[in-house]
Amino acid sequence: MRRIEESELIINPDGSVFHLHIKPDELAPNVILVGDPGRVETVAAFFDSIEFSSNNREFVSRTGVYRDTRFTVLSTGIGTDNIDIVLNELDALVNVDFATRKVKQQQKSINIVRIGTSGSLQEDLPVDSWLLSQSAIGFDGVLNFYEGCEKNSDLEFEKQLIEDISWSPRLTRPYVVEADKGLFNLLHGENVYTGVTISAPGFYGPQGRVLRLPLQDADINEKLSDFRFGEKRITNYEMECSAIYGLSALLGHKAATVCAIIANRNAGTASEDYKPVIKTLIQYVLDRLSR
Repeated sequence: MRRIEESELIINPDGSVFHLHIKPDELAPNVILVGDPGRVETVAAFFDSIEFSSNNREFVSRTGVYRDTRFTVLSTGIGTDNIDIVLNELDALVNVDFATRKVKQQQKSINIVRIGTSGSLQEDLPVDSWLLSQSAIGFDGVLNFYEGCEKNSDLEFEKQLIEDISWSPRLTRPYVVEADKGLFNLLHGENVYTGVTISAPGFYGPQGRVLRLPLQDADINEKLSDFRFGEKRITNYEMECSAIYGLSALLGHKAATVCAIIANRNAGTASEDYKPVIKTLIQYVLDRLSR
């Protein structure tokens, strides 16, 4: 078994992993990911008890118990580049022996659920609703750096998307990955919309917003809203889901993303106060995972 060099996996002097500052025994088997470090306390406030806390840059975490189920809530900051850090270090915490620096023979799988905010691309998907991502389209390119990405990507979906929206050859090829079916079914409910989510590598141009700079394709959002792959349609934009789904699939973990819709791009509307919607969503996810 190959020993992982110190330069490839950095372990802090206290035995915690480099960026997350979490030790292997401090990570719960159920991980809630949030983008905003301030939202970690909102999630942890639901816990019956807290056993561990950590703060390092944008990576804030709390591990505790909710209804006899152990959870870690962890902030990732914004973007799939941070998700590359988070997913690889979460996996190392459960599947690498920090003493020998070798991959464990028996691999473990953890549940990873992102709770976030998102913008709708469909007029009938209202603000303050919840959207569970059945699939994610990565405009970010992170997964393309890893061997085996094609095995977990829907290549026919990719091909039709590239053709139908006239994808520019100057942009990174998009990839399409699905949520874990078990987690998806567990989180799906009567008041939960489902759809295909785009993870964009930026908030403005990559999501079709225009301030001072014109876009390479001024009609990109209209094309995406109109696109259909069988019965599937693109429902929303956010900035992390594709890398979570793609890396989780490659590493053998279970992942799902559920977001509060805080803006409708086609209708031009935005939530007046989405924080209560997020709190209700947090409790919904915790209740489902602790059944």
